[in-house]
Amino acid sequence: MNSAETAYARSGDLSIAYQVLGEGPTDLVYIQSDFNHLELDWEHEQSAQFYRRLASVSRLLRFDKRGTGMSDRLVELPSLDSRMDDVRAVLDAVESERAVLFATGDGGFLGTVFAATYPERTAGLILFNSTPRFTRSPDMPWLRTRADVEQRIQLTIREWGNLERMAEIMKVASPSASHDELVQVARRARLSHSPAAAAAYMLPNLDLDVRDVLPAIRVPTLVMYRTVPPAPLEENARYLAEHIPAARLVKLPGEDFAPSRGDQDVLFAELARFLSESVDEGAGEAGPDRVLATLLFTDLVDSTARASELGDRRWRELVEQHHRLVRTQLGYFRGREMDTAGDGFFATFDGPARAIRCACAIRDVVRELGLEIRAGLHTGECELLDDKVGGIAVHIGARVASVAQPGEVLVSRTVKDLVSGSGIGLDDRGEHTLKGVAGEWRLYAVTAAAEANV
Repeated sequence: MNSAETAYARSGDLSIAYQVLGEGPTDLVYIQSDFNHLELDWEHEQSAQFYRRLASVSRLLRFDKRGTGMSDRLVELPSLDSRMDDVRAVLDAVESERAVLFATGDGGFLGTVFAATYPERTAGLILFNSTPRFTRSPDMPWLRTRADVEQRIQLTIREWGNLERMAEIMKVASPSASHDELVQVARRARLSHSPAAAAAYMLPNLDLDVRDVLPAIRVPTLVMYRTVPPAPLEENARYLAEHIPAARLVKLPGEDFAPSRGDQDVLFAELARFLSESVDEGAGEAGPDRVLATLLFTDLVDSTARASELGDRRWRELVEQHHRLVRTQLGYFRGREMDTAGDGFFATFDGPARAIRCACAIRDVVRELGLEIRAGLHTGECELLDDKVGGIAVHIGARVASVAQPGEVLVSRTVKDLVSGSGIGLDDRGEHTLKGVAGEWRLYAVTAAAEANV
């Protein structure tokens, strides 16, 4: 049974349940796929053996995702921003400076974005049976169509109260499991989520897409997979390994989705090797010189005409008021001011949903001064230059802002792909040519940005 106590870390206004087990040289954060429950997991002996073995080679950190298991239930839709906050809250609670992230299945979305955004907190990344997106795209034609995946999710939700039927559905992913074991897993999922909560968790994942994030991952990465027919896990793993710099790809024997099943000796041999290499590589390492960030550019509309109308002194006072209001919002939404050119702002954020909400808040608050702004956002890899950031992502963000209409908050497709499930509404504004940037860029206008805890 469980020898770890459950504790809580504060993440915004929510409490995130977590456990710590083991005293190994490396902190390992286990980001589980789908549904788990910290304490009920220990009732399943195979899972318990897996966690104990992980704890024998690391200091194992496990947590229940917000809205699930023993963590607080949601009062809002969870964005990747808030999920990353939860991981940081657990790391801070146990005074962990850096950790290896071990992400399985859909936990890979969180693992990849966290590793790219917080390389200074990430010693390494392990992706097990993960994918950069769930539905078919031109460069991932082996995936199911959105309609097929939605149909399977709806079937799962309809059968949520029927443990026998849920066990039958789960058999595909765990062919070696007995019926009784699968019923136990189904019961654990049911106790972790209500049907509505399960739908709210699974459906937004269909719109998440981290393909553009993969090249920005600069930490040691191990991609492991098993063949689990009919899921195209090998193709997904190869895509991840090909697009993450210096990632190592390993095929494991067996046909079970969960890492706790199958040949554990082979899995843990690869895991021990990777943990040793990650610790050695990170020893004495300087801080990261590149990081994933969301870039916000704002610009006042018709500023020259307004300045002529008001006169120099009145206009200067109005701009100073504008600057105070913008900086207040940047502080509230955890934005970092990078530059102020005349009447425009350039700021960076560690999460795209937070950046969008900040842009909308700035637009609304400066209207009280009789001013209108346009805003543009892009998420991309940036070079760290002392206290500044640079690189092509900065130019893209500025160009996105330049084509926004008065009062419009315009975002790139990369931003759109990362804010699924955050309550942010977006309208497709079609393809655009951005001056000085190669290719066509699909842009989206923000139509709604539901309030969320910051």
